[in-house]
Amino acid sequence: MKIYFESLAMHLKGELEYRVDFILSFLSQILVFFTYYFIILALFTKFNHIKGFTLYEVLLCFSIVQFGFAFNEVFARGIDKFDELIIRGDFDRLLLRPKNIILQVLCSDSDFVKVSRLIQSIIVLIIAICHLNISWNLLKIITLLLMLFSSCIIFFGIFLMAASYCFFTVQGLEVRNVFTDGGKHMAQYPIGVFSKGFVYFFTFIIPYAFVNYYPLLFFLGRKSSILYAFSPLLVFLYLIPSIVTFYLGMKRYSSVGS
Repeated sequence: MKIYFESLAMHLKGELEYRVDFILSFLSQILVFFTYYFIILALFTKFNHIKGFTLYEVLLCFSIVQFGFAFNEVFARGIDKFDELIIRGDFDRLLLRPKNIILQVLCSDSDFVKVSRLIQSIIVLIIAICHLNISWNLLKIITLLLMLFSSCIIFFGIFLMAASYCFFTVQGLEVRNVFTDGGKHMAQYPIGVFSKGFVYFFTFIIPYAFVNYYPLLFFLGRKSSILYAFSPLLVFLYLIPSIVTFYLGMKRYSSVGS
């Protein structure tokens, strides 16, 4: 991990070499984030609740999903931009180094501009929690932490799964945005507000529901079963097919010839 943190420091130093550009990009990301935030606020000026979920309950979902997505954009940008490594031929160079491939890909890029979204998601999370009547105990704290960790894990798994397709297509598939950006926008609302087909798909195929719906029900006191509290742990199982698919794709990889 020392190599990874050293690479983060190197990328941060490189981005700060162009400070005006960094500051302007940082500020622009703040505006983009609050666009999403104000859309939810505007929605609740017309409705008091969405299938029983109030404004601050939805904002809690929103902040958890945005946190996981922003975390990966900052610290796993190399996975998200994996197709560029393939196209430039840089992946061939990584294969020659005696280090873990996924770690090297993680070290290849980062985007500290997106730290603004990370900070904003934490602020919205705090605002939402302060307006909710939560009966706090140790299990509720653990559930909240698991929701945040699982949010980071699920987007990492999706990015890794999308990266594995680049071994076959070279160019990254735009369909991945359906499950990353599209999934992010959908999962910022409790999954239960959607039709049963969506609920089943985003429970058993891409398990967003285990990030901020089933544990949310326990966190809000709507379900008492401890299984709901620890349901985010199931998201960690999603890493298994993601990692396996990546390494299977790597076995099929042939150099692009750069």
